[in-house]
Amino acid sequence: MTGGLSVRDLSFHYGQKCALDAVSLDVAPGRFCALLGPNGAGKSTLVSLLTRLLVAPEGDIHIAGHDLRTAPRKALAALGVVFQQPTLDLNLTVRQNLGYFAALHGLPRGEVPGRIDAALGRLDMRARADEKARALNGGHRRRMELARALLHEPKVLLLDEPTVGLDAAARAAITAHVHDLAEQGLCVLWTTHLTDEVRDSDALLVLHRGQILHAGITGEIRGDAPLSDWFLAQTGAAA
Repeated sequence: MTGGLSVRDLSFHYGQKCALDAVSLDVAPGRFCALLGPNGAGKSTLVSLLTRLLVAPEGDIHIAGHDLRTAPRKALAALGVVFQQPTLDLNLTVRQNLGYFAALHGLPRGEVPGRIDAALGRLDMRARADEKARALNGGHRRRMELARALLHEPKVLLLDEPTVGLDAAARAAITAHVHDLAEQGLCVLWTTHLTDEVRDSDALLVLHRGQILHAGITGEIRGDAPLSDWFLAQTGAAA
């Protein structure tokens, strides 16, 4: 799928334990797709495979039309990632963190200041550009990580449980902003176990015990039941 994310028959084992079992999914450009699953469902393993922290012996991954197995540099260059665990240098300023990331991606030096300014502006973070990361609260650190993930203008944005540990206001703000990015044409895969982060209009994938149980549009899949109740009935997991 050009511009989007496509996974086919992806499997992965930790020794004898099956973490993912023939998982297939598609996320189109301009679509917010929620990958909803309880803890231990295989979400983090999938993220590790999509980012090539792990390499799958079985299955295929295409990011913006690039095969992750045969063209990993092109595939990863089209991917923006916000990991579940923070990956900031707390002793650097916001601007320095983003500048370091820009250098790793090989962005033209002359473009970097403008890109950083634009990325921070979209997330209302310009005023904090010269603050050290350790001085920021959890919500602002997440905004900073999101700005960093968008700095190289990826085609696909992957977020792994990005609101864990944030208060309700910060969670709502980041969720709304990423939905806006999808509406502007970005392909978004958002992993979560929290049903209140998912809108009825979102694409939904339910992952449980390493398998996709359901795929479709949230409002159509859940029927008349609240999503939290429906999810509990499918997986036995409170959300």
